[in-house]
Amino acid sequence: MSNIDLSAIEAAKVVDARGSACPGPLLEAKKGIGAIPVGQVLEIWSGDPNTKNDIPKWAQKVGHEYLGALAADGYDRIFLKRSK
Repeated sequence: MSNIDLSAIEAAKVVDARGSACPGPLLEAKKGIGAIPVGQVLEIWSGDPNTKNDIPKWAQKVGHEYLGALAADGYDRIFLKRSK
């Protein structure tokens, strides 16, 4: 994983999944990633602690790049780059 400043990333789209529990945030991410161009970044907001584990696994399986996560106030900001 490249060492990038996640807080400086301009996401093409932000998916706010803070109100939903697993697998809601992952389903939102699947929908969101399809709505942005290849090479752009999707930011997912999730209050579910499992999302931090689920998203990287899913991204690796389907071929997108997991960039990392930042802790925010009561939720995580998870960054994915669309690779295909």
